[in-house]
Amino acid sequence: MDGVAATNALKVQVTNRQVLSIALPISFAILIPQLNLLTNSIFLGHYDAESLGNAGVTGVFYLIFAVAGHGLNNGVQSVLSRYAGSGNTDAFKTILTQGVRISIFFALAGIVITWGIAPFILKQVADPVAYPKEMAFLRIRILGLPFLYLFQMGNAFLVASLNSRYLIYGFIAEASVNVLLDYLLIFGNWGFPEMGFNGAAVASVIAEVFGMLLVMTVLLRTGLKKKYALLQNLRYNKLISREVLVISAPLVVQFVISVTTWLTFFILIESRHDEIAKAVSNTMRNIFGIGGVFVWAFSGTCNTMVSNLRGQGRYDLVVSAINKIMLWSMALCFSMCLIANLFPGLFFGLFGQGEAFVQAGVPVLRVVTLGMMIMSAANIWLNGVTGTGKTKVNLAIEIAAIAVYLIYTWVFMKLHYVSLAMAWSNEVVYWSTIFLLAFTFIKSGKWKPAGA
Repeated sequence: MDGVAATNALKVQVTNRQVLSIALPISFAILIPQLNLLTNSIFLGHYDAESLGNAGVTGVFYLIFAVAGHGLNNGVQSVLSRYAGSGNTDAFKTILTQGVRISIFFALAGIVITWGIAPFILKQVADPVAYPKEMAFLRIRILGLPFLYLFQMGNAFLVASLNSRYLIYGFIAEASVNVLLDYLLIFGNWGFPEMGFNGAAVASVIAEVFGMLLVMTVLLRTGLKKKYALLQNLRYNKLISREVLVISAPLVVQFVISVTTWLTFFILIESRHDEIAKAVSNTMRNIFGIGGVFVWAFSGTCNTMVSNLRGQGRYDLVVSAINKIMLWSMALCFSMCLIANLFPGLFFGLFGQGEAFVQAGVPVLRVVTLGMMIMSAANIWLNGVTGTGKTKVNLAIEIAAIAVYLIYTWVFMKLHYVSLAMAWSNEVVYWSTIFLLAFTFIKSGKWKPAGA
């Protein structure tokens, strides 16, 4: 009877309580590192304006590899959740092991690309003055990738097994270490060497090591490792690896293409040789991070719940679940955006860049928060597509949206530049396209098996 109860406990219900029980711990867990990134930018802004601007390009470059891991994480989470819904928890140990094997391979590839290929690419497109510093930063920063990916694998398991409440411990450890080391290494406080821009890279790598170690400690101390026999056998399993890759590969490509496009946008901004525009754009990256906390949390919840419902065979509840999750996502994102728009001067003042920086940033903030509100709905429906297992459709949606985004960006960045705010309105166009295509696909019912 205990085994039956444990299995039933992993079958999600479409209720507000179930949605919040999964999403809120993820929200707080995501909020902590985003506050950490904000603090990082604040430190760099007070160190010098050049470092704050350079953090935009380097941050987005690293984000390409981080989201590749996020794509793999989403794929593993989707597979785990489907097995949880079907009651086959014995497969957890094999799925997680294959996810770990694949993530380590991806991380090593990311390091090789950054050290061997990226210098030739960035040298052609980056600001010649900023390039040496940006490349030195990236060579350090990329070394944290294996630890980030292992951290993400542990988190995927915790979410899929409905233990998302434990996520916050790893994120608190990572963020605390990062903020402390930023303070010590950027400025050279307490007798530490003053490393400036590179100090932020070293701090982030060490913090990712701590995060990975703590999530592994959580698996041990909570008994989850023993309960599901996790990480006891690292042997290759062809069938499960193939299942993980079939789901994950389109997501990895989707996320990488998306952020690479964002990197292109930041490079176009850098090419204008406008330090204020670079600095403002980097702060917009922070706005997306902080304001999007609830969006990404509810998106992960949507992926988990839809996958779990598929495992249960409850296809009739999928649209209802997506709608319920979307309303929570929009409501909480709106609260974050409202605060940012009511007190824009207070936010921009944190970076110590002067009145011209604040005045340049406010109109961009208005446009970006509009885009985020559309994102708060679009990303839920897009992750609903992920949860159905039709990740090739995710990729097709992403490609279509990016094509529209790039055309719009080229027109308003190169052919007819009006203002930085107009350039950033490409986010409104991008997320509107995502919403339209994902919503249409889910409503069509083409993701359901025959006869369902």
